[in-house]
Amino acid sequence: MTAPRLTIRRPDDWHLHLRDGGMLKGVIGDTARDFARAIIMPNLVPPVVTTTDAKAYRDRILAALKPGDRFEPLMTLYLTEGTNPDDVEEGKKSGLITAVKLYPAGATTNSHGGVRNIDNAMPVLERMAKIGLPLCVHGEVTTPEVDIFDREAVFIETVLDPLRKRLPELKVTMEHVTTKDGIDYIKGSKANLAGSITTHHLIINRNAILVGGIRPHYYCLPVAKRESHRLALRAAAVSGDARFFLGTDSAPHVDPLKECACGCAGIYTSINTMSCLAHVFEEDGALDKLEAFTSLNGPAWYGLAANEETITLEKNVEPVSFPAKIETEAGPVTVFDPMFPLHWDVVR
Repeated sequence: MTAPRLTIRRPDDWHLHLRDGGMLKGVIGDTARDFARAIIMPNLVPPVVTTTDAKAYRDRILAALKPGDRFEPLMTLYLTEGTNPDDVEEGKKSGLITAVKLYPAGATTNSHGGVRNIDNAMPVLERMAKIGLPLCVHGEVTTPEVDIFDREAVFIETVLDPLRKRLPELKVTMEHVTTKDGIDYIKGSKANLAGSITTHHLIINRNAILVGGIRPHYYCLPVAKRESHRLALRAAAVSGDARFFLGTDSAPHVDPLKECACGCAGIYTSINTMSCLAHVFEEDGALDKLEAFTSLNGPAWYGLAANEETITLEKNVEPVSFPAKIETEAGPVTVFDPMFPLHWDVVR
């Protein structure tokens, strides 16, 4: 009996952390194996704040690829209150800069240099609106009085919606949407708003982090929410709605920095994302929508052509084996465990 197969255009990842140095060298191959392009996050130490920084980082990424890898990094700039609008415009004109990333200060890993007062960033945001350069947002407030599970909803109400009313022509990507509030807000908007959804937020809810002991390898930011929010994300992802697309937010940390008293936020999913997604979409009776989510909606949003190359996924009788950890020059990185067997895999 022939194994079920699904052929789709080669996917892209619209939110990816590659880090730098030994970690970059250790993880880049897992992305390049399946994905043609990825939007690269700029929250290095120090962050990627200028076009010159972005070019240097892009060169390091390309140098880390193995001969024969076909992968294009799409570079972003880390928005600060002192970002130069002219530099941003030159970066876009050169073709190097695909988007600018807004991190509220303190929201996640290496975000301490982010924006504290959005008013101070308005000159560059106004320029971005004028030239059509998208703003990618980590959509959470960081004020201590707001519960961590409410940070996304409060960000929409107090930061994002006022910003979009002030600059309706600014194109905004809500990255790693985690709540029904975020999904509903995107669905209710008329233009210039879309959202990326991660692999892991389609699979885990907050129980994965807390039930049976604290499990740090399911801890990420934005933190996984209630089951009702996960189901809203699933419904959006499998719907085919062009406003939703894959952004894995795959975020490697070495195990000692995850498994400690103050563990880092981030889940490493690049290696098994396509297998996980095929499982999710099949489970929801929506395998015919997988290509839209992974390969079509994102390019359309960012004004790029879909990839001509294809990949084929095959469903195996026996579960596919992925390593529990990958080894990098920086140290071991634990791979996301979806807590169910994976039978779909990309045909190599």
